[in-house]
Amino acid sequence: MPYDHRKITRRTLSRTRSLALVLAATGCCAVLAGCGASQASPSDGKPTESPKASPSGTAGGAPGEAPSGAPSTRETALSLAGRTVVLDPGHNSGNFRHSQEINQKVNIGTTRKECDTTGTSTNAGYTEASFTLDVTHRLRDLLTARGAKVVLTHDADRPWGPCIDERAKIGNAARADAVVSVHADGSAAGNRGFHVILPARVREGSADTAKIVGPSRELGERIADRFARATGTAPANYLGSGTGLDVRDDLGGLNLSTVPKVFVECGNMRDPKDAELLTSAAWRQKAAQGIADGIATYLEG
Repeated sequence: MPYDHRKITRRTLSRTRSLALVLAATGCCAVLAGCGASQASPSDGKPTESPKASPSGTAGGAPGEAPSGAPSTRETALSLAGRTVVLDPGHNSGNFRHSQEINQKVNIGTTRKECDTTGTSTNAGYTEASFTLDVTHRLRDLLTARGAKVVLTHDADRPWGPCIDERAKIGNAARADAVVSVHADGSAAGNRGFHVILPARVREGSADTAKIVGPSRELGERIADRFARATGTAPANYLGSGTGLDVRDDLGGLNLSTVPKVFVECGNMRDPKDAELLTSAAWRQKAAQGIADGIATYLEG
């Protein structure tokens, strides 16, 4: 529009000033209203939520950083409420100093076997007992965060043991919804990968696994699947025909259990490549995450 050269009257100037004051006030209100509010998305104008931090120690990424697709804190906290999980850290670091005690034989239903063993270690001396306790602590924290009641068969709070029959009794007495015994294998170099040991159908002496064979297999399959996803490692290349599952009838911890139970052999400590993983704190967190996810999917149905 062409510029109007007409003289501006006092009334016009007054109106102009009033309008300017109104616009300025409106702008201030808009600014003040925006303080503390979510910023608008440049694409659709909708509020953008601030990212929520996950609990520390989550596998994958830095502490406090939730992996893609991770459940919310609320979902995690409620998913296993009312469930009891017994965790059994394989062996005990003190077993090395108590050979007489751990060599005493106990009844495992089908026969008698040594109370416990020292477990294996890497070539550099990192013991299976140290590994299993570390992973168990990480696993306990993950499950507790999901609302589960977690019971440990031991927490390095005794000089040796417990014996394999006592470990089974602890799970039975707790009426656990699931029991997981954490281990690492001691096979030959070149044998790599994880596997989950399932109970065979045994009915002899004080052993009767008929009621737990089915649910234990389901538990083991869920753990094997989630363990592979979380750690990126493959099932054992030396047993289980690539399934990551192995059925045994010679383990007292399984034979004497009256509740669903499996053993998880997280890798082979005697293989240099597997040992590199097992000695990594970051990888142990992933291992714990995989086992926790497997337990959760089993219990949630």
